[in-house]
Amino acid sequence: MDFALSDEQRAIVETVRSFVRRELVPHEDLVERLDEVPDELAREIRGKAIAAGLYAANFPADLGGGGLDALSLTLAERELGWTSYALQALVTRPSNILQACQGDQVQTYLFPAIRGERHDCLAMTEPGAGSDVRSMTTRARRAGSDWVINGTKHFISHADTADFVVLFAVTGTGQTGTGQTGTGQTAAGQTAAGQAGRGGRSAISAFLVDHGTPGLAIRRGRPSVSHRGYHHCELSFTDCRVPGSALLGAEGRGFDLLSEWLGASRLTVAAFSVGRARRVLELAVGWAATRKQFGRPVGQFQGVGFSLADMATELEAAEMLTLRAAWRLTQNQMSDTDAAMAKLYASEMLGRLTDQAVQIFGGMGLMSDLPIERFWRDARVERIWDGTSEIQRHIISRSMLRERGA
Repeated sequence: MDFALSDEQRAIVETVRSFVRRELVPHEDLVERLDEVPDELAREIRGKAIAAGLYAANFPADLGGGGLDALSLTLAERELGWTSYALQALVTRPSNILQACQGDQVQTYLFPAIRGERHDCLAMTEPGAGSDVRSMTTRARRAGSDWVINGTKHFISHADTADFVVLFAVTGTGQTGTGQTGTGQTAAGQTAAGQAGRGGRSAISAFLVDHGTPGLAIRRGRPSVSHRGYHHCELSFTDCRVPGSALLGAEGRGFDLLSEWLGASRLTVAAFSVGRARRVLELAVGWAATRKQFGRPVGQFQGVGFSLADMATELEAAEMLTLRAAWRLTQNQMSDTDAAMAKLYASEMLGRLTDQAVQIFGGMGLMSDLPIERFWRDARVERIWDGTSEIQRHIISRSMLRERGA
């Protein structure tokens, strides 16, 4: 097996790494203090990302995107993981699901999103529908040639800065979508796992809904300890009327669209977790090498030194799982289990590393003077969104048992 990166991949890594250190990291303390990215700064960063060719790297070149394969994209996302979500979100990508756009949707949503002129958010999670997405109650009913939407969504990431919503809503009953992949989940940790073979369940469809559409209200969600400046929102639809052309993909096939998007989104979480863990480990090693107690660096004490060794080993293992899954996706061979393993291990590894880093720093690890406490807080949500750790374990174990006919 050849683990070497190509010259192009090394160049991508260096380009993204330099951009993150130069254009994003200097603004972290400001975003943490304000709990938002000022509009002028957001426009400046996004403009620089577009000029550097980093924006929409996940979309094919013939559509105007960067045309990166899955492995190269994962390497880029690993480097973006070094900094906060609020800042890296200005550099990353529109949702892959927009490639399902057809007809006028291409010029109205897809191309502007790729150019960085319009920005999307995905809305599936509801107060009563987390991991069990089939229990969602937001509904879209036909009204002549239009659709009328009623319901509530919550935990919708960056809806307050998006220009339109990719909305998932019930449009009927019956197994019109496949519902068999176990990959239907959003940033709030939802899944369609275990739905195959359950007839008579809700049929889910996807819609493109512009901000400002009458009947759509968006408000900032509850304050969160994780990822300040990267907000989650509540969306309320009250007799919200959209044209028939707002339907994304075929009616009742929302889960099919999700299955095409979510494997890659799990890899994104895994890559971000690996990137952030590398920063945490670097800080912990630096502290252990310079902080002295009893006349010598604390890293020389076995309790700290062995912890660093374990942290480094877990990080390497998580990175290998993540890059292996990305390579398989590039070869069109990635399974649900590959993505679930990468997301599960990398996100939980980050939680363990940040916790141990706090321990190594001691009391200073909890002080806001240093970024360690922020990384510790931010790490917690990675085990929840884009599918909880429990959902990932379900996907992995189900695959193993199915091989034995169970």
